[in-house]
Amino acid sequence: MTFFALYLGAGAIAGLMAGLLGIGGGMVIVPMLTYTFIAHGIPHEYVLHMALGTSLASIIFTSLSSVRAHHQRGAVNWQAVTRITPGILAGTFIGAWIAAQLSTNFLKIFFACFLLYVATQMLVGLKPKATRTLPGAVGMFGAGGTIGIFSSLVGIGGGTLSVPFLSWCNTEMRKAIATSSAIGFPIAIAGTAGYIVNGTGIDIASPHLGYIHLTGLLGIVLASVCTAPIGARMTHTLPVDKLKKIFSILLYVVGTKMLIGGL
Repeated sequence: MTFFALYLGAGAIAGLMAGLLGIGGGMVIVPMLTYTFIAHGIPHEYVLHMALGTSLASIIFTSLSSVRAHHQRGAVNWQAVTRITPGILAGTFIGAWIAAQLSTNFLKIFFACFLLYVATQMLVGLKPKATRTLPGAVGMFGAGGTIGIFSSLVGIGGGTLSVPFLSWCNTEMRKAIATSSAIGFPIAIAGTAGYIVNGTGIDIASPHLGYIHLTGLLGIVLASVCTAPIGARMTHTLPVDKLKKIFSILLYVVGTKMLIGGL
C-alpha cells in the first residue's frame, strides 16, 4: 500500500506538470519510480529501464487527458501534430531499442544530466527566437525523429524539446504547450511498444509487461488522468513562467541527487 501511494503521488504531480507547464511528466515519474523500484527489490540492471518504460506507458493516458482539455480551448495545432508524428514514431521506437542496450548506470547519468539541462533552461528562460515557420515533410520527420529518440531515452512526453521547436517555428507559447501535449501521445505509444518488445523475457517478480511495471502504471494513471486537465486549465490563468522557475529548483535537487547519490 505504501508503494502504491507513491505511485499515486507521482501520477498526480506528473499530470499537473504535463498539463500546466507542457513538460514531460517523466521528469517527476522517473526519479520517483527509480527509488521506489529499488525499495521494491527490482534488480539493479532493470531499474532505470523499467522506470523509463513505465513512465512512457503512463503518458499514453496523461496525454489523452491533457490534450482533451487543450483541444476544448482550440489551442492544438493538429496539422503540426499530423506532420511530425511519422518521425516521432520512428525515433521513439529506435530510442527504446538504444536504451535497452545501455546500462542502468549510464541511463541514470544521462537522465540526471538531462534534468539539469531542463532546469537551467527553465530557470533562465531560454527560448529560441521565432525566426521561421514549420519545415516541410523531411524537416518535420527529422525533428520528430530527434524528439522521439531523446524522449524515449529519458521517459518523457517530449515537451521539453517539442515546445522550444514549435516556438522557434513561430507558434505562440500556449499553443506550443497544447500541441506538445498532443505530440506526447505518439511518443508514448511508440515508446511503450519499444520497451515492451525490448524487455521481453526479463526475470522480475513484480507484475510486468516487458519493461512496463503494471502496478506502478496503474497508480500513476489513476492519479494523472485526474490532475492533467486541472493543469491544462491552470495554464490559461496562472503565471506559467514563474512556476517554471520554481519547478526548475526541484529539478536541480533531483538531478544532483541522482548524480551523486548512486543507485
